[in-house]
Amino acid sequence: MMGRAQDIIRGEIVQAFRFIVAFGLMLGAFVAAGGIVAPVARAQEDQALLAGGVGAFDFVQDDDTAMDFRIEYRHGSGLWIFKPWFGLEGTSDGAFYGVGGILADFTLAPHIVLTPSFGVGAYAEGDGKDLGHPIEFRSQIELAYRFDNASRLGMAFSHISNAGLGEENPGVEVINLYYALPVSSLF
Repeated sequence: MMGRAQDIIRGEIVQAFRFIVAFGLMLGAFVAAGGIVAPVARAQEDQALLAGGVGAFDFVQDDDTAMDFRIEYRHGSGLWIFKPWFGLEGTSDGAFYGVGGILADFTLAPHIVLTPSFGVGAYAEGDGKDLGHPIEFRSQIELAYRFDNASRLGMAFSHISNAGLGEENPGVEVINLYYALPVSSLF
């Protein structure tokens, strides 16, 4: 019985550490970007984007690794620096995640954009990893190159967890390659 309790405590400590690391990365990105944000044409900043991503689901713990596929709509304007986004995510193991939240774009150099985001959504595990609850939260940091036509190519690291809503909270880390197109260029 004592071993089970120790395993639970150890698991909670690991989850707390992951949350602190993810939160620290997001906070550090906000602070760093706030000091070095370069001016950019508002026309490029305020365009709605349709983004697609492909990557590796659970690549850190490697318990139930799968391919990750995403499609997201990122609104062109919002409140202050925050813009809404929503998307769908699926894995090669049949997991499905409908999610939405807020993001902020920070232009670090004329063509380099840092985009931290946060979202919440409904998760269904399919034959994939059990994340402990149907409500899951996603924090993400993305670094992208913005081309002259406002399309972007970037890499993103995200953490998905239930933030303690479930009895178990294994969490998962995902790395993705993203490509985003201005919605205006599609129509």
